[in-house]
Amino acid sequence: MIKVSETAKHRVVSLMTEGGYNAEKDYVRVGVKSGGCSGLSYDLSFDNKIEESDKIFEDNAVKIIVDKKSFLYLVGTTLEYSGGLNGKGFVFNNPNAQRTCGCGESFSL
Repeated sequence: MIKVSETAKHRVVSLMTEGGYNAEKDYVRVGVKSGGCSGLSYDLSFDNKIEESDKIFEDNAVKIIVDKKSFLYLVGTTLEYSGGLNGKGFVFNNPNAQRTCGCGESFSL
């Protein structure tokens, strides 16, 4: 399961609306791909299609889909959003990550 903080929820809904998606019926696709300075990086996008192998979650009124391969890396993760002058944007608080890079966009197990 992936959790979504209140600040991340508001930013997701805003970005989905700007991008022509409907936050009530479309999804945030969260995934993991090879790359980044720690070996694996997070991938975040919007989608309105569900693949057969996708896992579907909903937290804080945000619908989330995760592909089967990424699911094991992301169990227990909380999606947060940090704004302001020193803000980084979306931040993944992943309890499975043993090492993360300084920017928070990549990790290793």
